[in-house]
Amino acid sequence: MAGLETSRYENEETGLTYIANEVIAIIAGIAASEVKGVAGMSGGVVDGIAELLKKKNMSKGVKVEVGEKEVAVDLYVIIEYGTKIPDVAYTIQQNVAKAIESMTGKKVVEVNVHIQGLSFRSEEEEEPRVR
Repeated sequence: MAGLETSRYENEETGLTYIANEVIAIIAGIAASEVKGVAGMSGGVVDGIAELLKKKNMSKGVKVEVGEKEVAVDLYVIIEYGTKIPDVAYTIQQNVAKAIESMTGKKVVEVNVHIQGLSFRSEEEEEPRVR
């Protein structure tokens, strides 16, 4: 598979399966965004702090390093103001590791959560304000 970073899985009975690293990043992004207290994902410092996760790009704010049997993940998140940041970060780490391990069979060795900003949402606003 040229041009696309993938993980290869071999089954002697049925053949090969390739999972694109982007798929692992999408799994991590969805798992992180499901956690209560996460307002969205940030593209990191390069993409700017105010870029929130869009439905069409579920891997935004996610960086994965995939080895033969292990995965390391970095997540760049926007947290809702008023939540306990350490608790939200811990829940993100648990949710992401569980999702990746159950869907890919790879061991997650680390999930690093980078808090990029806070969201101040009022009831009248549909889009969160990020600072």
